[in-house]
Amino acid sequence: MQNPQEATFTTVQLGRLAGYSTQQVRDLESLGVIPVAERGVNGYRRYRMQHATALRAYRAMAAALGPVPARRLMPVLIGGSIEAAAEGIDDLHAELAHERSRVREALRGLDVAVAEADDVFADDDAMTIGELAQALGVRSSALRHWEREGLVHPLRGTASTRSYGSAAITEARVAAALRSGGYGIPAIARILDEVRTHGRTSEVQRILTERLADLTRRSVALLGTAGHLHDLLAGRLPGAGSSVTPER
Repeated sequence: MQNPQEATFTTVQLGRLAGYSTQQVRDLESLGVIPVAERGVNGYRRYRMQHATALRAYRAMAAALGPVPARRLMPVLIGGSIEAAAEGIDDLHAELAHERSRVREALRGLDVAVAEADDVFADDDAMTIGELAQALGVRSSALRHWEREGLVHPLRGTASTRSYGSAAITEARVAAALRSGGYGIPAIARILDEVRTHGRTSEVQRILTERLADLTRRSVALLGTAGHLHDLLAGRLPGAGSSVTPER
């Protein structure tokens, strides 16, 4: 039940509180980013402080991660269980950590490829498609697609089996890191072709290093959302508002 003494806001007032235009507030409400507003007897929307809190939390997450993942999580934060909300927030941090690990593996793969360019690759070090997919955190179907697009060149055992040697593993690591960074197939193909044909790794190293810097920025920015997320969720925790005094 709403507290009748709680302040209410018009769409314009709520937008000013959270830094959004009137149309943006309406759009975000329709997307489930904030709870549906009450309607007054005159038919106008009436927002409360919970709407302002939700908008501020969304704004902070969108700045840290981008609007798409922020929009995807907000309905869980405002309408799902508190457990689902906490899990969703944990997943954001885990995804950043996983992506950072993947980029670092790609950089290490490039270094190894350059250092061992003239070495003989041992067959025992080759990976199956399942092993490589698991190591990269992608589906086997993604590796097959990259092969069809000419990004990755596995060895062939039989007509139906693939074996990934050193060069193919490096190609797959680079492709996975660049794909998660938003690069399209043609751009990745061009970059990998430069590596294969001319041994030029400087461009992909620059791209991946910049990707690491961006992930660090996003991690720090995500920490900045903690206060807003706490304000959004703290009141729903079991025992919230309890006045029980701990024993001395």
